[in-house]
Amino acid sequence: MPRRTATMLASTLVLIALLCAGVFFPVPYAEMSPGPTVNTLGEADGEPVLQVSGHKTYPTSGNLNMTTVRVTGADYRMNLVEAVYGWLAHDSVVVPHDTLYPNGKTEEQSTQENAEEFSQSQESAKVAALGQLGIPVASRVVVSSVQKDSPAEGTLHAGDVIKAVDGAPVRQPQDVAKYVTKHKPKERVVFTIVPAKDAAAAEKAGREPTTTQQVTITTRTSDEGDRAIVGIQAGTDHTFPFTVDIKLADVGGPSAGLMFSLGIVDKLTPGDLTGGRFVAGTGTIDDAGKVGPIGGIEMKLVGARKAGARYFLTPADNCAAAASDTPEGLTLIKVNTIKDAMASLEKVREGATTGFPSCSAG
Repeated sequence: MPRRTATMLASTLVLIALLCAGVFFPVPYAEMSPGPTVNTLGEADGEPVLQVSGHKTYPTSGNLNMTTVRVTGADYRMNLVEAVYGWLAHDSVVVPHDTLYPNGKTEEQSTQENAEEFSQSQESAKVAALGQLGIPVASRVVVSSVQKDSPAEGTLHAGDVIKAVDGAPVRQPQDVAKYVTKHKPKERVVFTIVPAKDAAAAEKAGREPTTTQQVTITTRTSDEGDRAIVGIQAGTDHTFPFTVDIKLADVGGPSAGLMFSLGIVDKLTPGDLTGGRFVAGTGTIDDAGKVGPIGGIEMKLVGARKAGARYFLTPADNCAAAASDTPEGLTLIKVNTIKDAMASLEKVREGATTGFPSCSAG
């Protein structure tokens, strides 16, 4: 065989071997890509995303779209060829697998966590929206969950209202840990509670619960060995003056909070927040209306622009990443709070294309 032919054959075989290795050799990466966007003022699966009963609502127009990101599953093993293609593609991002699934988190665990965050984001979106409108919302500190085989198991239950710890009034969830950790392990701590069933009955009857109980729990050492615990997670429960339901399946995580809250405000006030224009956005939101950062901002921008958005409400902490690669025709608007977003939407209604709080690459 001529030397040239032998060299070409050898090179071809090496190339084939490398391609095979690329296809079959898994790499520790995962992929993020643009997910669907949903108009919070519109419908999903044939029913309104936002449903209000017990309060007057008003017609809306335009779009206030929440945005999503698709990710590969925890068990999916990307090969080298797919990783290289993802790195080169403009509409996807390849990230270390542990970025999406840290500490060996399974897909089931991630889904459950995302569902819990999504539920909490809906509650905060409602509180923030009503706060923006000056509508009071009653809140209380409750037992969110009880750790299995913990000192509190069988004594405290999810939904119990925590009124005091060792006689000290509890006004926010972090108060519970503050008071419990004043104790040493194996010391007793006294909780003043309203049992969940009594609290639910009082809420249904439209009154404040009047009956409280005191329960005593002996603390134990935390798994880290650095403090006393009883094994509960405290959270906040709200009593709304009317019903606001958010109907949206197959979505998880907290990043739709801002857009849900703006959609609720639009439904409850005359006129249109957008002036009929297409606005998309993202951002977590807390009860006070503060907007927080999210992941996958680049993919959300791409998804929003493909859907037709012209304006994008961007959490301030995501601004630098968003400004570094903004799709053509999309105006970024920096927001720190729901109040910021409302002020900018007033300019959107007027047809402004400049003068918004801007994002800059940095």
